[in-house]
Amino acid sequence: MTASEIAAIVVSVAVVVIAIGLLWALSALVKTLQELRLTAEHLRTEAVPLLGDLRVSIGQANQELTRVDGLLETAESISGTVDSASKLAYLFLANPVVKVLAAGAGTARAARRLRRVE
Repeated sequence: MTASEIAAIVVSVAVVVIAIGLLWALSALVKTLQELRLTAEHLRTEAVPLLGDLRVSIGQANQELTRVDGLLETAESISGTVDSASKLAYLFLANPVVKVLAAGAGTARAARRLRRVE
C-alpha cells in the first residue's frame, strides 16, 4: 500500500465518521422538533380555554370597576352635600351660639359678683 492509498482510506473513514455524527445530530434535531411540536400543541389546547376565561374575567372586572366608579361618584356627591350642609349650619348657628355662650358667661360672672356682695 502506498501513502496515497492509506491517506484515501483515512479520509474515507473520517468522512464516514463525520456522516454518522451528522446523522445522529439530525436524528436528535428531529426528536427535539417533534417534542417542540407536541409541546406547542399542548400549550394551544390549554391556552385557548384559559384565554376565554380571561376574557370573561376581564369583562366582569370592567363591570365591577364601572360599579365602583358609580359608588365613588355617589360618595363624592354625598360628601359635597354634607360639606354644604355643615357650612350652612355653621353660618346659621355660629353667631347665635356665640351670643348664647357670651350671655351665659356674663350671667355667670354677674352671679359670682352678686354672691360676693352679699
